[in-house]
Amino acid sequence: MRTQVAIIGAGPAGLMLGRLLEQAGIDSVILERKSADYVLSRIRAGVLEQGSVDMLRNAGVGARMDVEGLPHQGIELSYDGKIQRIDFMERVGRQVMVYGQTEVTQDLMDARNATGAITIYEAEDVALHDFDSSHPRVTWRKDGVEQELTCDFIAGCDGYHGVSRASVPAQAVKTFERVYPFGWLGVLVDQPPVSDELIYAHHERGFALCSMRSLTRSRYYVQVGSDEKVENWSDDRFWDELRARLNVETAESMKIGTSIEKSIAPLRSFVAEPLRFGSLFLAGDAAHIVPPTGAKGLNLAMSDVRRRHRPLFEQSAGPDLEGRTVFLVDDQHDACLSGERRLRLAHPAGRIQLSRRFGRRTAKPVGKLLRPARLIYTSSLDRQGTTLCRCLTFPGAPDVGQLTACRPCMNHYLIRGADNRHDGLP
Repeated sequence: MRTQVAIIGAGPAGLMLGRLLEQAGIDSVILERKSADYVLSRIRAGVLEQGSVDMLRNAGVGARMDVEGLPHQGIELSYDGKIQRIDFMERVGRQVMVYGQTEVTQDLMDARNATGAITIYEAEDVALHDFDSSHPRVTWRKDGVEQELTCDFIAGCDGYHGVSRASVPAQAVKTFERVYPFGWLGVLVDQPPVSDELIYAHHERGFALCSMRSLTRSRYYVQVGSDEKVENWSDDRFWDELRARLNVETAESMKIGTSIEKSIAPLRSFVAEPLRFGSLFLAGDAAHIVPPTGAKGLNLAMSDVRRRHRPLFEQSAGPDLEGRTVFLVDDQHDACLSGERRLRLAHPAGRIQLSRRFGRRTAKPVGKLLRPARLIYTSSLDRQGTTLCRCLTFPGAPDVGQLTACRPCMNHYLIRGADNRHDGLP
């Protein structure tokens, strides 16, 4: 089998890349080790930044999102029994859209199926070969039969645990990582959301988030210890803990019920560099992981596809597949944003704004005393509140120029170590 671009992974990043390539007249084949039903069963992010929304519309897959999605123009901060609203539109002129990753994946799958583009599910033992040459290839086994795909380039969109990054020699890739000493216990329930907008709550017992997937389905989170087990959390225990962390009015108005999904996600920040290895490049979670509190993971994956891959591929003048595909890499962007800086600057919302500052249980007593004051400072001062809005609504990773323009604000939010220097990692 022969194609121009082999895409590993049928998540949103891989499917969106395939869609954009198809619109440009470039052939691709997507390989996915799980079944389509399994991919759609994964509970993931539900907040799309404006850039991701525009991208879906431009790709011709935004019709259902525009009907069923929920535009949000702000968030609420809960602390000391009070609620403070942060208005995105007023401060930065952007909004976000609540539309689940499962729905995004379904829309992209439907569009790909409608055009007959090839996606191979349940591909076992996928292996990448010769991507350090001009003739890369991918092998896999399907229904017991060994198969091979030759291509011009390979796009690794198969996540943190996928085969793409693991295929790169260890000495060729540099990684930056931090694992946090707490987890993120999430519950999905078929009940109306407690608020029209997301609520980020600070409490001495830990951080909490009230989110949603639709007008009838809610998603709630509480911060727990890294050693917690999900089987130790009954529904009753979860609801009691969540309501204890919210202001009284919100807790009393919350409609609870039997969970339809419950899980604990360990929190980490991770980035690999470079993102290109010969004919192989990485995108999405294969390249970087951020804590889910800032809803950046899916949006950064979309940003990878948009910023780095439009137009990263352009077919040459050759009339057939023997014409070479030109890989247009923005090397200057890679040079400007090293792995450490991408973690510190492109991912501040996931780590700084809404995770450690809102409820790190291991913080020193003085830090706990200062947090409410910092939240008031964040919500009341234009510059700091605007920075928070930018972090939460930026269409993917900010440009270098935009980062430079708001660096004084960013520096205020960088967590400093005991010696008062930036610790360099989230």
